[in-house]
Amino acid sequence: MLLVAPMKKLCLMALASLTLAWPANAMDNALRAGLLKLDPQTRLEQRCDAEVLDRISHDDHNYKADRVVAYAFATPQMSADAIRSPGAAFRSKGQWYRLKFKCQTAPDHMQVLQFRYKIGDEIPEADWAKYNLYD
Repeated sequence: MLLVAPMKKLCLMALASLTLAWPANAMDNALRAGLLKLDPQTRLEQRCDAEVLDRISHDDHNYKADRVVAYAFATPQMSADAIRSPGAAFRSKGQWYRLKFKCQTAPDHMQVLQFRYKIGDEIPEADWAKYNLYD
Protein backbone atom coordinates (compact mmCIF):
# COMPACT_ATOMS: atom_id res chain seq x y z
CA MET A 1 0.00 0.00 0.00
CA LEU A 2 2.86 2.39 0.79
CA LEU A 3 4.30 1.82 -2.68
CA VAL A 4 1.00 2.56 -4.41
CA ALA A 5 0.61 6.04 -2.89
CA PRO A 6 3.97 7.41 -4.16
CA MET A 7 3.38 5.85 -7.60
CA LYS A 8 -0.14 7.30 -7.79
CA LYS A 9 1.21 10.71 -6.74
CA LEU A 10 3.91 10.51 -9.43
CA CYS A 11 1.34 9.61 -12.11
CA LEU A 12 -0.96 12.46 -11.06
CA MET A 13 1.95 14.92 -11.16
CA ALA A 14 2.91 13.76 -14.66
CA LEU A 15 -0.70 14.08 -15.85
CA ALA A 16 -0.98 17.57 -14.34
CA SER A 17 2.22 18.61 -16.11
CA LEU A 18 0.93 17.37 -19.45
CA THR A 19 -2.42 19.08 -18.91
CA LEU A 20 -0.79 22.40 -18.05
CA ALA A 21 1.56 22.15 -21.04
CA TRP A 22 -1.21 21.39 -23.55
CA PRO A 23 -2.55 24.95 -24.02
CA ALA A 24 0.99 26.30 -24.48
CA ASN A 25 1.69 23.73 -27.18
CA ALA A 26 -1.57 24.59 -28.92
CA MET A 27 -0.67 28.29 -28.87
CA ASP A 28 2.79 27.51 -30.21
CA ASN A 29 1.23 25.58 -33.07
CA ALA A 30 -1.19 28.41 -33.80
CA LEU A 31 1.64 30.94 -33.73
CA ARG A 32 3.71 28.74 -36.04
CA ALA A 33 0.86 28.37 -38.53
CA GLY A 34 0.21 32.11 -38.50
CA LEU A 35 3.87 33.00 -38.96
CA LEU A 36 4.23 30.67 -41.93
CA LYS A 37 1.54 32.67 -43.76
CA LEU A 38 3.54 35.93 -43.51
CA ASP A 39 6.12 37.39 -45.86
CA PRO A 40 9.70 36.89 -44.57
CA GLN A 41 10.27 40.41 -43.17
CA THR A 42 6.92 40.51 -41.38
CA ARG A 43 7.59 36.99 -40.06
CA LEU A 44 10.93 38.17 -38.64
CA GLU A 45 9.27 41.12 -36.91
CA GLN A 46 6.36 39.08 -35.53
CA ARG A 47 8.58 36.21 -34.38
CA CYS A 48 10.84 38.62 -32.48
CA ASP A 49 7.83 40.45 -31.01
CA ALA A 50 6.46 37.12 -29.76
CA GLU A 51 9.86 36.31 -28.25
CA VAL A 52 9.94 39.66 -26.44
CA LEU A 53 6.54 39.04 -24.85
CA ASP A 54 7.38 35.48 -23.89
CA ARG A 55 10.80 36.21 -22.42
CA ILE A 56 9.76 39.23 -20.35
CA SER A 57 6.77 37.42 -18.86
CA HIS A 58 8.80 34.27 -18.23
CA ASP A 59 11.95 35.92 -16.83
CA ASP A 60 10.32 38.34 -14.40
CA HIS A 61 6.96 37.48 -12.87
CA ASN A 62 6.42 41.14 -11.96
CA TYR A 63 5.58 41.65 -15.64
CA LYS A 64 2.88 40.12 -17.81
CA ALA A 65 3.84 41.52 -21.20
CA ASP A 66 0.97 41.54 -23.68
CA ARG A 67 2.01 44.05 -26.34
CA VAL A 68 5.26 45.35 -27.81
CA VAL A 69 5.93 48.30 -30.12
CA ALA A 70 9.40 47.96 -31.63
CA TYR A 71 9.40 51.47 -33.13
CA ALA A 72 7.99 53.56 -30.25
CA PHE A 73 11.04 55.79 -29.70
CA ALA A 74 13.32 54.89 -32.64
CA THR A 75 13.22 53.01 -35.92
CA PRO A 76 14.46 49.42 -35.49
CA GLN A 77 17.59 48.44 -37.38
CA MET A 78 16.85 45.46 -39.59
CA SER A 79 19.14 42.96 -41.30
CA ALA A 80 18.28 39.80 -43.19
CA ASP A 81 17.82 37.72 -40.04
CA ALA A 82 17.93 40.16 -37.12
CA ILE A 83 16.29 43.17 -35.52
CA ARG A 84 17.94 45.64 -33.17
CA SER A 85 15.37 47.86 -31.51
CA PRO A 86 16.90 50.46 -29.20
CA GLY A 87 13.66 52.40 -28.78
CA ALA A 88 10.94 49.84 -28.17
CA ALA A 89 8.19 49.75 -25.57
CA PHE A 90 6.12 46.98 -24.05
CA ARG A 91 2.88 46.91 -22.09
CA SER A 92 2.40 44.96 -18.88
CA LYS A 93 -0.68 45.06 -16.66
CA GLY A 94 -1.90 48.22 -18.39
CA GLN A 95 1.38 50.12 -18.01
CA TRP A 96 4.00 50.85 -20.71
CA TYR A 97 7.78 50.48 -20.22
CA ARG A 98 10.80 51.39 -22.32
CA LEU A 99 12.65 48.46 -23.84
CA LYS A 100 15.75 47.69 -25.89
CA PHE A 101 16.13 44.34 -27.62
CA LYS A 102 18.15 42.47 -30.19
CA CYS A 103 16.74 39.37 -31.83
CA GLN A 104 18.41 37.08 -34.36
CA THR A 105 16.51 34.27 -36.05
CA ALA A 106 17.28 31.37 -38.35
CA PRO A 107 16.99 32.23 -42.06
CA ASP A 108 13.35 31.04 -42.15
CA HIS A 109 12.59 33.38 -39.18
CA MET A 110 10.87 30.62 -37.26
CA GLN A 111 13.53 29.93 -34.61
CA VAL A 112 15.17 32.56 -32.43
CA LEU A 113 18.91 31.94 -32.27
CA GLN A 114 20.02 34.86 -30.10
CA PHE A 115 18.00 37.23 -27.98
CA ARG A 116 18.90 40.01 -25.53
CA TYR A 117 16.75 42.66 -23.93
CA LYS A 118 16.83 45.36 -21.30
CA ILE A 119 13.78 46.83 -19.61
CA GLY A 120 13.86 50.57 -19.04
CA ASP A 121 11.77 53.05 -17.16
CA GLU A 122 8.01 53.16 -16.89
CA ILE A 123 6.51 55.53 -19.47
CA PRO A 124 4.17 58.12 -17.93
CA GLU A 125 0.59 57.83 -19.16
CA ALA A 126 0.72 61.50 -20.23
CA ASP A 127 3.31 60.47 -22.90
CA TRP A 128 1.45 57.48 -24.33
CA ALA A 129 -0.38 59.36 -27.09
CA LYS A 130 2.84 61.06 -28.21
CA TYR A 131 4.43 57.64 -28.85
CA ASN A 132 1.27 55.91 -30.14
CA LEU A 133 0.98 53.74 -27.06
CA TYR A 134 -2.57 52.90 -26.14
CA ASP A 135 -4.15 50.98 -23.29
